[in-house]
Amino acid sequence: MFMKNLFKVLTVCTVAVMTLSSCNCFTKMAKNQDDIALTCVPEVLVLNNGKVDAAITVTFPEKYFNAKAVLKVTPVVVFEGGEVVGTTQYFQGVKVEDNYTVIDKAMGGQYTMNVTFPYDARMANSELQIRAEIKCPKGSCKEFTLINLNNGAMPTTEEAEILAAGGDAALKLARTFGITVAYGVNTMQRDLDFSAAMESMASGYKNVTNEVTKANYMYSISSSNLSKKAMQSEEVEAFKQKATEQSGNERIKQNIYVNGYASPDGPEKFNDKLAAARSKSGEKAAEKLLKDLGLALDASSYGEDWEGFKELVAASNIEDKQLILSVLNSYESSTEREEQIKNMSKVFEALKEEILPQLRRAQLVNSSDITGKTDDEMAALVREAKFAELNELEMLHIASTGKLSQAEKVAVLEAAAKEYKSVVAYNNLGVAYAEAGEGEKAAEAFAVAVKAGGNATEINNNLALVNLMNGNTEAAKSYSANASKETKALAAAAEGNYAQAQSQLEGYNAAIAATMNADYTAAKQFVANDTTAKADYLRAVIATKQGDFTTATAELKSAIAKDATYAERCKEDVNLRKYIGNEIAL
Repeated sequence: MFMKNLFKVLTVCTVAVMTLSSCNCFTKMAKNQDDIALTCVPEVLVLNNGKVDAAITVTFPEKYFNAKAVLKVTPVVVFEGGEVVGTTQYFQGVKVEDNYTVIDKAMGGQYTMNVTFPYDARMANSELQIRAEIKCPKGSCKEFTLINLNNGAMPTTEEAEILAAGGDAALKLARTFGITVAYGVNTMQRDLDFSAAMESMASGYKNVTNEVTKANYMYSISSSNLSKKAMQSEEVEAFKQKATEQSGNERIKQNIYVNGYASPDGPEKFNDKLAAARSKSGEKAAEKLLKDLGLALDASSYGEDWEGFKELVAASNIEDKQLILSVLNSYESSTEREEQIKNMSKVFEALKEEILPQLRRAQLVNSSDITGKTDDEMAALVREAKFAELNELEMLHIASTGKLSQAEKVAVLEAAAKEYKSVVAYNNLGVAYAEAGEGEKAAEAFAVAVKAGGNATEINNNLALVNLMNGNTEAAKSYSANASKETKALAAAAEGNYAQAQSQLEGYNAAIAATMNADYTAAKQFVANDTTAKADYLRAVIATKQGDFTTATAELKSAIAKDATYAERCKEDVNLRKYIGNEIAL
């Protein structure tokens, strides 16, 4: 609680000064003004939900208030470069014919002004003043006249002209007429780390990927002999070229397989032997094909290729193909399948022409394990702004590794979002913007993610949190109902419900809530293992509130060493600034 005697200094003013003012009703009131008091709760203002609230109580003594006087009291938050004016309260004597708050001369009274100011970032280093104007039916105060509450004087002629002219000079002068009832704004609510609770989407990146290339050695019916044409087909030559290109790349491990098959027509045992023979002849041809590459081959045979048969039929335009597929699914036995299909004579003729010849083969398979760039290589490309040399998954991945600065992380995600316009890229860009303190950009990125097809439920938490971050608590409520427990707790903290938030949060955000709840022991425990600059700074604030300036000094020095911006911030922080250079020596 902060208390000042309103007009207390007026006792030093001589009656002559007041008489010269010709403000008769105020002259009489000034004689007994010592007991007029102001209280302000809190004495250090607090930012809450984008606003600064205060309760200013004015106490008038008995037999004080002139029955014909009107007193205009205005709260004003003043700071370097500007001011924010609150709602004016009017008080009037019992004989004034207006509709203001009446102060009974005999009884006096106590009246509370609940004032709210929209937060301005410059308010961190500010003062809450009360300014008073008086109006009397006689004398020079027939219109409201500003009174200097620090020395009891009315404006001189020159000062009156300056005040009437307005502008910076008038603001500066009016400030000297006010009396301060509260100092600064505690903006710790803004330190809540909403981005820490935001969720980045998985990149889907794998450092080792598998790529499969296939080619077929084709055989005549019932044959395991390869023709020269079959060994030199375009498909086989392309397979060789791909294997050759990959052989010089240390990041690629090639695994070559030769799989022999037979078409599912004819006796099953015969086809098993035929598939094995095709595997061997295909292996010999493949060894010759790839002899200069030094690659090991693994040859196997798989008998009748019913799976290949099913795939080819499903992809064909054969009449009654659904009937064929139904037969394949209805019978497990190869013999029964073949018999049922042959019974559909018209269909079987089409199969003999279009499908079965494609299954008489030895299939070459190159299953290549490709190892991608290292994280350090990707980070180097980001730092050189060579985003074109990274694919989307690589960009999303490197942004999640902690290898990049915040600015680099934002840059690579901006590039990914611009190029690929994916939900993941925009969502993760929104998180990165939030981490960088760019709340409005974060909100835009999340909105685009939803427009790009993002699941609103999946992005719901981020939408709630970014609105809290931007002070849009009403908008946040539309998302927070279905949000996580952590997000709901942060919503409570954003509305000043620190006890509730403290019980449901962990780590740094829980420490902020505990500090605002004056539970300093718990606050220290919440960040005991946090070595970040922001945690050091918070510990400095906590230590200061506990009067432990040795710890406060050490923690603040540590914070500044990690993040130089704290060197200037502490000079503006209402929690620290009066101790800087005194109890806290940097």
